[in-house]
Amino acid sequence: MNNIKLFEDKKIRSHYDEEVEKWYFSIVDVVSILTESVDGRKYWNKLKQRLKEEGNETVTNCHQLKLKAEDSKMRLTDVADAEQLLRLIQSIPSPKAEPFKLWLAKVGYERLQDMSDPSLSLDRAREYWQMAGRSQKWIQQRMMGQETRNKLTDYWKENGVEKGDEFAMLTNIIHQEWSGVSVKEHKNIKGLKSQNLRDHMSEAELIFTALAELSTRAIAQSENAKGVSENANASKKGGAIAKKARVELEDNTGKNVITGENFLPPKK
Repeated sequence: MNNIKLFEDKKIRSHYDEEVEKWYFSIVDVVSILTESVDGRKYWNKLKQRLKEEGNETVTNCHQLKLKAEDSKMRLTDVADAEQLLRLIQSIPSPKAEPFKLWLAKVGYERLQDMSDPSLSLDRAREYWQMAGRSQKWIQQRMMGQETRNKLTDYWKENGVEKGDEFAMLTNIIHQEWSGVSVKEHKNIKGLKSQNLRDHMSEAELIFTALAELSTRAIAQSENAKGVSENANASKKGGAIAKKARVELEDNTGKNVITGENFLPPKK
C-alpha cells in the first residue's frame, strides 16, 4: 500500500522502510515530473554524471531498491530519501520545485500523524486490506499479529537491540525456528519479491508467527534478556514453542502450514 504516491495526479514509486523510518522515492519519477520530460531516465543519467563530476555527495549516497517498472517487473531503481531529494531539486530548474517541496513535507506529516495517532495508520491498513479482498477474519488476525510484533520490538529497543540488521537477524531466527525456513526462503516459496511477507500469509501462518513472537517476548522478559546474544537465545526458544505446535497440527491434518499461496494479482 506504500508503493505509489501521487503528486498532481502523477505517480511516484515509493517505499517506506520501517527499520530506518524513512520514505524512499524513485528519482527518475521525480525528475520526470519536475522537468516535464518524456524521458526522465535520460535526464537523470546526464544530471547524475554532472553531479558526480562536481563531487556531489548526494548522488554518491543514493542507493537502489527494486521497484515495479512499466513492464510490471521489479527492477533496481535509483531512490532517494526526502533530504536527498530536496538537495537534488536545487539542481533542477523547475516551476514545480516549490510545490514539490510542500508535497514532500505533506508525506512526512502524514507519517508523523501515524506515529502520534497509530489508529490513523491502522485505519488506512484496514481499508487497504478490505479493498484487496481480505476477509474480516484475516484482517483481524493480521492486526493482532502486528500488535504482538510491536510489543516484541518495543522490548528489543528497550533492552539493547539496535534497529536494522539486528532486528532483521532476530526476526529471522524466530521465523527459521518455527517454520523451518528463513524469511527469504518463505518469500521465495510464495513467489514474493519486495512485498511484505506477512501481507501474504495465510491465517495459519499469521497465527504461528504471532505465537512464536509472543513466546519470544515472554521468555525474554522472564530471563531479563539484554543485547543481541541473549535475545537471540530467547528468540530460538520462542520459535521452538511455535514449531512444536506447527508440527503437531501438521501431523493431525496432513497439511503443511507453510504454503505457497499468496494474494498477488493473477498474471495476465
